[in-house]
Amino acid sequence: MRYTDELDALRAARDALRRRIAERLALEAGAPVEGASLEAWLTAADEAVETWESEGEEAQDSRAFRPIGPLQDLLTDHAALVERIAETLDRRLS
Repeated sequence: MRYTDELDALRAARDALRRRIAERLALEAGAPVEGASLEAWLTAADEAVETWESEGEEAQDSRAFRPIGPLQDLLTDHAALVERIAETLDRRLS
């Protein structure tokens, strides 16, 4: 039986979400995501993730006044995965 690390699966899921965020940003901008522009959209996805993380929980509250959209759903899922990865690493270090 082959050894599999839980972190590998979590990191793969995080990377897949990063690409889905890039695709969503491109869709919302009405632009194609494939080809040479993929790197630009991935960079935009990284910036969106960073902004989402720095806004604080108040801005991310799903019960806020405005409805949460598809991009925000993806960003929330990404943040949860990043937190789960951090918790897994923390457990291993303790």
